[in-house]
Amino acid sequence: MTINPAQNQAIMTKRIIRKIKSYKRSPLSLILFVLVNLSAIISGGVLLFLIGYILVKGIPNLSLDIFAWEYTSENVSLMPALINTILMTLLSLLIAVPVGVSAAIYLVEYAKRGNKLVKIIGVTAETLSGIPSIVYGLFGMLFFVTALGWGYSFLAGAFTLAIMILPLIMRTTEEALRSVPDSYREGSFGLGAGRLRTIFKIILPPAAPGILAGIILAVGRIVGESAALIYTAGTVAAIPDGLFSSGRTLAVHMYSLSREGLYVGEAYATAVVLLVLVVGINLLSTKIAKKISENGQQK
Repeated sequence: MTINPAQNQAIMTKRIIRKIKSYKRSPLSLILFVLVNLSAIISGGVLLFLIGYILVKGIPNLSLDIFAWEYTSENVSLMPALINTILMTLLSLLIAVPVGVSAAIYLVEYAKRGNKLVKIIGVTAETLSGIPSIVYGLFGMLFFVTALGWGYSFLAGAFTLAIMILPLIMRTTEEALRSVPDSYREGSFGLGAGRLRTIFKIILPPAAPGILAGIILAVGRIVGESAALIYTAGTVAAIPDGLFSSGRTLAVHMYSLSREGLYVGEAYATAVVLLVLVVGINLLSTKIAKKISENGQQK
């Protein structure tokens, strides 16, 4: 049965009339409806304005010179910073993800529910999530750079960022694991599977999209971080020779250029590259999460 445009318009009109009548009976609902939609419009507008502002200011300053392999005061290349950003992200995730996911698995699957230790760890993780990044930077400088003698190095920056994103990965992984119904666990145990096999074969596949969502948020925080890295990884505009060499990421590179005041256009161009990098990582992670979810459903 097909609905012609006139019938469709009549149906929409009836729905609108019903909504208006319901709002007349409850004025508070109308106020909340207006406030929610207004907030959504303002949030979307601010986001579009920021993206448009960055693109308008940055795209005209993009050139082949800023993508040169080596940084000089003439080309102000961002290529070393771009490579450093990717390396710093991978190294930080390599440290934080196994620890965070393993800790969340223990808290959800092994620790007794209602345990005081679990509650204390949860409160501590939430508290650490709200600490400003500059505090993490000062801690990294005092502990990794000074106390351990690593100096301004890639390793000091990666460990500092790993500590910073660890509570985020833990909390999102916990929520993803708790969202899996208990019937999955009971069915697996009923078929004779052990706890470890149940976790890796039954629990983790459906929880993988939620875990990857937390990792995506962590990647966004790593890529956009500058304060913590200035105090730990340094600001050298070159690709590091090793883990104990200094290097700057795109966020630090953009901050350094804007602070000097001589390369403001190049700083906007760096912001465009940073924006494209974050969007690309999010799209890639979303596709991976979708594929993992589809494979889990097929099994």
